[in-house]
Amino acid sequence: MRKLKLQIQMSVDGFIAGPNGEMDWMTWNWDDKLKEYVGKLTENVDCILLGRKLAEGFIPHWAAVAEDAEDPEQNSGKFFTETPKVVFTQSSGNENWKNTVLAKNNLTEEVMSLKKEAGKDLIVYGGGKFVSSLIQHRLIDEYHFFVNPAIIGKGMQIFSKAESYQRLKLIQSTAFECGIVVLHYGLNQE
Repeated sequence: MRKLKLQIQMSVDGFIAGPNGEMDWMTWNWDDKLKEYVGKLTENVDCILLGRKLAEGFIPHWAAVAEDAEDPEQNSGKFFTETPKVVFTQSSGNENWKNTVLAKNNLTEEVMSLKKEAGKDLIVYGGGKFVSSLIQHRLIDEYHFFVNPAIIGKGMQIFSKAESYQRLKLIQSTAFECGIVVLHYGLNQE
């Protein structure tokens, strides 16, 4: 069965964005080793899961990057644009996004169906409510928390919907020169 991996940036105090979605506290001057980590994380991925709100910015942003030969992130833009995406929504979404389908049915059933399909792993980038629901239903197999060197005091959380105790197993922790520490956990099945 395919694994569902979460890659998400967070503050030291566990927030993924400020109270109004602010992300100005995040570290974006990633060093080469962190970029290499992300490359390895995504090399065994062939499907991206997104919540609708994040998709509205994510998909057009990376499509523009993919088309800009001057952008140093063009290869990332091509990956994010060309990789099939599933956008989870309870309302509507842009049905004309390239390589994207909308999922409107039961979250658990949709994700489990994707996990059972043949192929490489799945990765989810957010947003907050969507990731919270995935955590609540124990659908994430691997967590890659990109802990930024910032304390923001209040903001958006992803763990508040967890209804029961979930034990994680530390797979690896890696500190990078830019100040980010990546904590890689798996869901402990014991």
